[in-house]
Amino acid sequence: MKIEIRDLNMVYKNGNHAVKDINLDITPGMFGLLGPNGAGKSSLMKILVALMKPSSGVVMIDGLDIQKHRKKLRSYLGYLPQDFRFFTRLKTWEFLDYAGSLAGLRNRKKRMETVDELLDKVGLLEARDRKANKLSGGMKRRLGIAQALIGDPKIIVVDEHTTGLDPDERIRFRNILSDLSQKDVIIVLST
Repeated sequence: MKIEIRDLNMVYKNGNHAVKDINLDITPGMFGLLGPNGAGKSSLMKILVALMKPSSGVVMIDGLDIQKHRKKLRSYLGYLPQDFRFFTRLKTWEFLDYAGSLAGLRNRKKRMETVDELLDKVGLLEARDRKANKLSGGMKRRLGIAQALIGDPKIIVVDEHTTGLDPDERIRFRNILSDLSQKDVIIVLST
C-alpha cells in the first residue's frame, strides 16, 4: 500500500491557495501533517479521501488515480473529519451498523460483531443503545473514531484526532492507532 501525491494544488474560488505543489509518498505507518490553522491540512485530507477534487495534480493509491477510481479506492479508506457528523435519531450501534454496511460489511451477523468490538475498543459499549445525539462531545468523537475504523480500512485519515477527548481517551486512541500502524495500514493524522 502506497499513496503517491504529485504536483498537487488546491486553489479555492476566492483565490486562496490551500495546497501548493505537494509531492509526497506515504507508506504504511503513521504520517503526521503539522501546521497552523489555514495551512491546508484539512484540504489535503479531503483530497486524499476523494471528497474534494484538486485544482491540479494527482493522488495515486497503489498506482490507481483516486479521481478515476473513486468507488474502488473509497473502500480502502477510513476518514474522521474535524467536524464529524452523524444521524441524530440513530442509536450508537445503529449508526455504526449503517457505517459498516456502507463500508461493505454485508454479513449482518459479522457486522454486528464488528460493531460491538469497535464500540468496546473505543469505550462506548455501555452506551450502545444511547441515541448518538445524547452522547457527550468526547463520546461523539469516539463514535467518529469507530466509524473511521469499521471495514478494516487500509488507509485511515484523521483530522484533528484528539479534539474533544480527555487525556485517558487520547491515550486509548493513540494506542489503537499505534496497533494499527503495525499492520500494513497507512494512518494520516493532522494536528
